[in-house]
Amino acid sequence: MRLRITTPLSVVVDADGVRALRADDSTGSFGIMAGHADFLTSLAIGVVSWRGGDGIPHYCAVRRGVLSVTGGQEIAIATREAVAGDHLATLDETVLARFRADTEAERAERVDSTRLQLNAIRQIVSHLRASGRSGSADFA
Repeated sequence: MRLRITTPLSVVVDADGVRALRADDSTGSFGIMAGHADFLTSLAIGVVSWRGGDGIPHYCAVRRGVLSVTGGQEIAIATREAVAGDHLATLDETVLARFRADTEAERAERVDSTRLQLNAIRQIVSHLRASGRSGSADFA
C-alpha cells in the first residue's frame, strides 16, 4: 500500500510498500491492511504507526486530521500538523503533549472570543433599547 501524510504546507510522509497501519479515531484504535474496504474517518490527536516491507515500525504524530483508504491500496492522511519520528516514546512525550497544549490554548482563545462577541451584542442591544425608549417619547 501507499501512505501519504500531508499538512497544508508539506508532504510529511510518502511511503510505498506499507503492509499495515494503525491509527486512532473517536471510537478507538483501528488497523488497516492491504485490500481494506474504502474508508473515511476523522483522526484524533495521536500517533499513526505503520510497518513497511522491511518490518521496521515507523511513526508520525498527527494533530487530528482525516484518513481515507481508496481501492485498498492508497492511504491518505490530511492533517493540520504532523511530526514523523523513529522513536515512539519521544513522539508520545513531547509532540503529543505540545499538540494537546496547543489545542487547549485554541479552546481558551475561542472562549475569550465568544465572550467578547457576547459582550458586544449585549452593549448593542442595551443601546438599541435605550434609544428606542427615548425615540418613543419624542413622538408622544
